Amino acid sequence: MTEYRQASAFGKRREPHTVIIARGDDIRHFTIRPWLAAFVGSVLAAMAIGYLLATSYLVLRDDLLGATAARQARMQQAYEDRISMLRAQVDRITSRQILDQQLVESKVSELLARQSQLTQRHGRIGPILDRVKGEAGGLPESAPLPASKPELRAANQPVIYADSSAASFWSKRPAPSGPETAADRADRLFVAINQSLRAIESEQMDGIGTLTENAFKTADEIASALEAAGLPVDIDTDDEAVGGPLLPIDAGMIFEARVRELDEALEKLETLKAIAKEMPIHNPAPGKPVTSSFGVRRDPIIKRPAMHAGIDFRAPTGTEIKSAGAGKVIKAGWNGGYGRMVEIDHGNGLTTRYAHMSRIRVSQGDTVDTGDVVGEAGSTGRSTGPHLHYEVRRNGTAIDPLRFLKAGKAIGKLL
Repeated sequence: MTEYRQASAFGKRREPHTVIIARGDDIRHFTIRPWLAAFVGSVLAAMAIGYLLATSYLVLRDDLLGATAARQARMQQAYEDRISMLRAQVDRITSRQILDQQLVESKVSELLARQSQLTQRHGRIGPILDRVKGEAGGLPESAPLPASKPELRAANQPVIYADSSAASFWSKRPAPSGPETAADRADRLFVAINQSLRAIESEQMDGIGTLTENAFKTADEIASALEAAGLPVDIDTDDEAVGGPLLPIDAGMIFEARVRELDEALEKLETLKAIAKEMPIHNPAPGKPVTSSFGVRRDPIIKRPAMHAGIDFRAPTGTEIKSAGAGKVIKAGWNGGYGRMVEIDHGNGLTTRYAHMSRIRVSQGDTVDTGDVVGEAGSTGRSTGPHLHYEVRRNGTAIDPLRFLKAGKAIGKLL
């Protein structure tokens, strides 16, 4: 056993650490130095700490794995939510596009239907418009003709809707909050076209109504003038007692009703014009002055009061005398004091006489129209000079021709 001397610095003697191993007679001993003991202790401590750390890791590993899995699950859920949101946006955009397409298709279909309706209306009122243009001389100049061909208005021109339901249909979509899209521009264009079509329809209806009113008004004026002259006017009317349940009608039925009403008004006007043109209300010597009126007057030959059965027109010899109305010649030749005379039967008991003519240009039995030349003025028979003696008789009784001439003058601007 080795002995150490006492350390002079500390006053202690450090005992060495000796390990003795005996096996029978064999005895071994080991001396452990301090640094070796420290090294071994450090190794053991490190192993203990590593064991503890490994044990702690194994104990806490499930929690760490769970936290990692939960974090990954949260990230996956966030990605899935984002994907779902994007899909929802795509679905909304797709649905909006489908809705816009359906709305555009419905609007196009409606516009095509409206265009077809306007075309059919034009075909329906075309012949009537031709009749109206033919009767334009008998209608006031202020009477507008409905548009025969639709002309679209500018998109920015304001037009009032014909009904509120159409306005609600075209304004179903809310106003865009963001920038104007192609669908919004198309929607605005459709609204403008629809407004223009409705304006055309409204103008057509108003024009037809105005024409109908003016046609009835003109027909009534002609009938009133004829009746004031004592001429019969026999026109069949539908003013009989009628009735039935009140049923709603659509725009197409309203248009047809307006067209039928206009057709009836034009038919009545045409009938009255035809009657007026055949009536003896026209001047037999246009532009010639009346020198002697109907009634009692001083006879130019015997110079005493006498009945004058007609009126006299101053007309030089050879002036053409025209028929005052349509009819049939029942006398054409010499007739005593009348000289050369033509008498025309106009029906309904009305006849006209044209006397003192120098020449007769029709024969008995001829059919004449209004304005046809029946002879030439002269001074034959009981006459003091060239002129036309004109009479109107009803059932053989002479009546004042001026009433008929006044009626013809009033009606002339309407024929």
